[in-house]
Amino acid sequence: MIPVQQLSLFVLAAFLMVITPGPNMIYLVSRSVTQGKKAGLISLAGVACGFLFHIILVSFGLTAVLMAIPYAYTVLKTAGILYLLYLAWEAVKPGSKSVFETRQALQADGPFKLFGMGFFTNVLNPKVAVFYLSFFPQFIRPAYGDVLSQSLVLGFTQLMVSFSVNFIIVLLAARVTRWFAVHPKWIRLQKWLMAGVLSGLAVKMALAKGNKM
Repeated sequence: MIPVQQLSLFVLAAFLMVITPGPNMIYLVSRSVTQGKKAGLISLAGVACGFLFHIILVSFGLTAVLMAIPYAYTVLKTAGILYLLYLAWEAVKPGSKSVFETRQALQADGPFKLFGMGFFTNVLNPKVAVFYLSFFPQFIRPAYGDVLSQSLVLGFTQLMVSFSVNFIIVLLAARVTRWFAVHPKWIRLQKWLMAGVLSGLAVKMALAKGNKM
């Protein structure tokens, strides 16, 4: 079983991924603001199913790769560190947008299309695949048990974190978007705070001892 400390660090990484602006978040907030909470929740159900697709695909793939290629962990760890630093830069670079700065007006769609758009927005989101491929190996140890089981535990943990955060955001999207419009200075603070935490997590992972697969 994965230790609580390791799992807690993974939850933090999963949380940061959720609140970092990307296709999923932009779509959910835009849909909730322009078409209402019900449309946002249906879209969220599609996004959640997209996560399940990634979890199953990556879990079985990682199990094969980590057990077959000696240096796979080192490569994936490096990719994870670089990806965190990339997200930190994306948060503060000139012209970057906060999660709640979206102003995209969307045409009203039916439940089936809302679900499908949420699903494919997530399935085709490279950020999700990169997160799974580069982060999962850093929390997996043979000493903790079966590699596939650990990967699935991490996957469903990430799914619960993502669904919980996005559920709250969908319910509060319109209200929070209006609040940030009235208090724009807090958007800049939110960006730099996110960048600082992402950079700190990257440093922590860079200094962590290697995983002996």
